[in-house]
Amino acid sequence: MKIEVLKADGTVEPYLHTKVLGTFHNVLSAVHEHDLTVVEQMAEAITFYLYRTENAATISSDQIHLMIQSVLASTGFAHAADALNEHRLQRKLQRKRIQVVKMIPDFGDDEPHYAPWNKSRIVKDLMTHKGMDRLTARAIAGAVEEKILKMGVLRVRSSLVRELVIEDTDAILRAEKQLQTVL
Repeated sequence: MKIEVLKADGTVEPYLHTKVLGTFHNVLSAVHEHDLTVVEQMAEAITFYLYRTENAATISSDQIHLMIQSVLASTGFAHAADALNEHRLQRKLQRKRIQVVKMIPDFGDDEPHYAPWNKSRIVKDLMTHKGMDRLTARAIAGAVEEKILKMGVLRVRSSLVRELVIEDTDAILRAEKQLQTVL
C-alpha cells in the first residue's frame, strides 16, 4: 500500500518515514533528549500504524503532526510535544508575516507590489520552468524558506528570493550529479 500526505498547500506527496524520524529527532534534540533508539522506535510506531490502518491511503500533514504529538505526550515527553506545537505555530506565524516585495518599473511608478510568502510558488515555478520533479522542487523551496525565516525579515525582495532559488537549485543539482557518479 502506498501512503500519500496531503500538505497544507493542497499538494500531495509520498509519505516519507524519514521525515517523521527527522521530526522526532529534531524535537527531542531541542529539549536535550538524544536517545536515537527512542527516536527510531517512535517513528517506527507511527509508520507501522499508518501501514496497518485501513483506508490510510491519504493522510494530512496535520494528522501526522497530531500523531507525533500524541506519541510524545504518551511516552513521557509531553514537554517535547509542547515544544513541537509551539515551534509549528511560530513557523506558521512567521510565514504569514512575510511579504515578498516586487518592484515593477514598467508602470512608470516605483510603487512596490506586495504578495504574501508562498513556498508553493517556488515549487510550481521550478516544476514548470525547470522541469523538476515535485520532491526536488520542494527540497529547494524548503531550503530557501528556511534561509528567509532565519533572516527574521518581514519583507523580502523577489530578486533575493530568485537568487536564493538559483543558488540552492545549483547546489541540489550538483549534489544529485555527484551521487549519480558515485552510484
